[in-house]
Amino acid sequence: MMFFAKGSEEREIFQLIQEVSENLKVDSYLVGGYVRDRILARQSKDIDVVCVGNGIELARGLAGRLRPIPNVTVYKRFGTAMLRHNGMEIEFVGARKESYRADSRKPSIEVGSLQDDQNRRDFTINALAVRLSARGFGEIIDPFGGLHDLEEKIIRTPRDPIKTFADDPLRMMRAIRFATQLDFWIEEGTLQAISDCRNRIKIVSQERITMELNKIITSFEPSRGFRLLEKTGLLELVMPDLARLKGVEVRKGIGHKDNFYHTLQVLDNVSYASEDLWLRWAALLHDIAKPPTKRFDNVAGWTFHGHEALGAAMVPRIFRKLRLPLDHKMKFVQKLVRLHLRPIGLAKDNITDSAVRRLLFDAGDDIEALLTLCEADITSKNDEKVARYLSNYKILREKLRQVEAKDQLRNWEPPISGEVIMDTFKIKPCKKVGIIKSAIREAILEGEIPNEYEPAYKFMIEKGLSIGLKAPE
Repeated sequence: MMFFAKGSEEREIFQLIQEVSENLKVDSYLVGGYVRDRILARQSKDIDVVCVGNGIELARGLAGRLRPIPNVTVYKRFGTAMLRHNGMEIEFVGARKESYRADSRKPSIEVGSLQDDQNRRDFTINALAVRLSARGFGEIIDPFGGLHDLEEKIIRTPRDPIKTFADDPLRMMRAIRFATQLDFWIEEGTLQAISDCRNRIKIVSQERITMELNKIITSFEPSRGFRLLEKTGLLELVMPDLARLKGVEVRKGIGHKDNFYHTLQVLDNVSYASEDLWLRWAALLHDIAKPPTKRFDNVAGWTFHGHEALGAAMVPRIFRKLRLPLDHKMKFVQKLVRLHLRPIGLAKDNITDSAVRRLLFDAGDDIEALLTLCEADITSKNDEKVARYLSNYKILREKLRQVEAKDQLRNWEPPISGEVIMDTFKIKPCKKVGIIKSAIREAILEGEIPNEYEPAYKFMIEKGLSIGLKAPE
């Protein structure tokens, strides 16, 4: 099977690599994800080149043939070099073989052949190589049946899967990630080996694990990945809080829904509606506190009172453990977890202006993301109930639009600041300043006064006098 399409810009680059390789008297090959993705007709601009020789010299030789001449970034520690050209990122490395110690996923590296390099690859679909020499230019070298596995949508290791995963346990996460991204299935022996080797994941850095989790979450249907993580026992090791959602308890003939599978359905629903990674994290964590808040009431049955507040409090701990950013992204997720029941409550009842004002005030610019999460949270199998809730959300959205247009409460700051209160009443910072500010905010949210300076100023004077402050001169 030949690989290259005639006349393509990438083919021209590969022919240049061939010419430079011949000048250096080395053999070079395309390998890895670029080969896989091109065969699957997936877009890819990240190109890996292996040469049986010095990859850094090959990168510099190619750079000298390109216009404009690109910078070559060299990683001497790893024996690799990288350059960028016309949107392509091309990485060069010498062929190598690897050996591992039991307590580390960092290999000892020796110079090797193409066969050695293919032997060290994680999966058959990533062990394909394409020849870049003049003789056989574009020929695919497939020692492990990777083309067959691409056709049959199979993830399997080229060697014994136990050794593959014991050597580098991150490959277990990568197997699940590839299965999720590509809509492939993991071969039975390979899947069993993930279960058998799962405890080896403990030697992998949290940053690398979280990188794979993020790639699973940004897949088209991320639930597939989390089902595989749960099935293999990895979920309990990498996200124990999420694993605790699984299961149904029955008392007096009353059970609750399985919150793990409900969460995965919500995650998929959000993913169909938005590519936002952090909105997807909010979906994954929105019910994270249901296990510790679960109670059985003889009248009401199973309850999870306060799970939204406790869940929001758990988000920083989870983000710290997973080495996720502790910035506005975390606060966004925390806000959505805390507020995710509010619109649902409004969608069930008659919607008052004051409730809408409070929701706008609390959600700010994240109101649309919050509503997307809440609509995704409707996972009932009762089509009539789903249709009713979605209809109510349409009414809520229109009410939000009307109130926002009238009161301008999104990211609202009250028209009277603490400085105005102190200056008006000639007082220093004290409890009474906070009392007046809170009273102004509540009066606006309840619709007692408009969100304007003059009415708010008049209300401030009245409130100040009522709590014992002297009238301004």
